[in-house]
Amino acid sequence: MFETTQFLKSPTGATLAFHTVEASTTARGIVLIAHGMSEHSRRYARFANHLAAQGYHAYAWDHRGHGETTAPDAVKGQFARRDGLDMVIADTMAIRDMAAANHPGLPILLFGHSMGAMICLNTALKHPDGFAGFAVWNFDFGTASSVPLMRLLLGIEKWLKGSDVPSSILPRLTFEAWGKAIPGHRTLLDWLSSIPAEVDAYIADPLCGFPCTVSLWSDVADGVVRGADKAHLSRIPKDKPIMLVGGGKDPATRGAKGMHWMEARMRALGFADISKQVYPDARHETLNDTVSDLATADFLAWANRICPSR
Repeated sequence: MFETTQFLKSPTGATLAFHTVEASTTARGIVLIAHGMSEHSRRYARFANHLAAQGYHAYAWDHRGHGETTAPDAVKGQFARRDGLDMVIADTMAIRDMAAANHPGLPILLFGHSMGAMICLNTALKHPDGFAGFAVWNFDFGTASSVPLMRLLLGIEKWLKGSDVPSSILPRLTFEAWGKAIPGHRTLLDWLSSIPAEVDAYIADPLCGFPCTVSLWSDVADGVVRGADKAHLSRIPKDKPIMLVGGGKDPATRGAKGMHWMEARMRALGFADISKQVYPDARHETLNDTVSDLATADFLAWANRICPSR
């Protein structure tokens, strides 16, 4: 379990809160877990325990503006006052380098959910050789065409009230709209999971559901554009293992159309090792929905192929 919070001073100036579970059997690899927007790393304890039981050292950390991580240049719900996306990528590499030093010689996989998947792929663009594979779950890079409008709206908000305050427009166009898209929804957060208890746990968690700033939404927009760009994607070696996962009933990825879009884009660029999995009845949080056990087993099968037993 994630019983103890540890801290790492990042070169960016952030003090990163992280949690780890060491492999309980012969270690075959390391998995770094990047969480999504408006949540935190402790929510991945169950996933980390499954990984550890199968020979993986699991590390999960709180991004800037989230959880127990602190940074002098970031308020809650913000990566940084400037260059936020590059900052969270640098923080990711700080966690990576620490894990590699703790367990030398083991292959390292980077897993990301939602906003964490955006960070995962953008890390791959800058540091493809630092990892043995990338798992990009539940994020839609296929919406890059809507980013100009998103930037226009964020620009208006920044002009009116600054960038260090919560956006009032983007949550309405995303979280609120996705909640309303679930037929017969009980809450506006039912888009996260079809299990009411999981939704209620998110709502009750004091480290979840907080509003994110105009600048963080702008950083996400930058991450979408970079991740969708053919020239940027071509920086990743074509034989690098990539895992794409989505839910067929997830409005945040247009019912997993974002996964199909990214697979087609990467295959057209010559990527040869893409594993795509769509769970037809799953919503946004694959690891907190009815397919959790199956999705975890599928991830482990993918990881085991990359990280041979020792």
